Amino acid sequence: MTTRTIDQHVVRWYREPWPWILIGLPASAVIAGIVTLVIAVRNEDGLVAEDYYKQGLAINQVIEREQRAVQMGLKAQMLVADNNIRIHLDGSGERPGRIVVRFVHPTRAGEDREIELTPVAPGWYQAVLPDLAQGRWRLQIEDGDTTWRLTGVWTTNQKSLLISAVDVS
Repeated sequence: MTTRTIDQHVVRWYREPWPWILIGLPASAVIAGIVTLVIAVRNEDGLVAEDYYKQGLAINQVIEREQRAVQMGLKAQMLVADNNIRIHLDGSGERPGRIVVRFVHPTRAGEDREIELTPVAPGWYQAVLPDLAQGRWRLQIEDGDTTWRLTGVWTTNQKSLLISAVDVS
């Protein structure tokens, strides 16, 4: 009687691809969750205002300021050149001693900038333009006493912009 030896090639489990694929899928989901958590913790959420309740109550005051700009017939011609911003203010009423311009980023409150323009000639105001990220910005132009306000949209490649008071009622 002869005995045959069967040569069986035994491969350890960690040398097979399928266990690693089955381990890799849940492991990649855990790693992606950790990365998402790190991103959420490190980056501020600029869309949520801390004083949202006060802002909600103040909306009527904002509407009144925009209505006042309509009553005064205000128009602002903004010119940008050589890193300077010049605004010509036209309309009835007394010219303010200074005007404030807010550049409001559409999604990140941390990027918002505010500058104060001083008069350089009758009806003309000027200041240095702050460094702004490329793209669209909401503009808010108001007098130093915050009695009126003009709003508009400006892109950083625009050299001029005309903003007129719009009836919001």
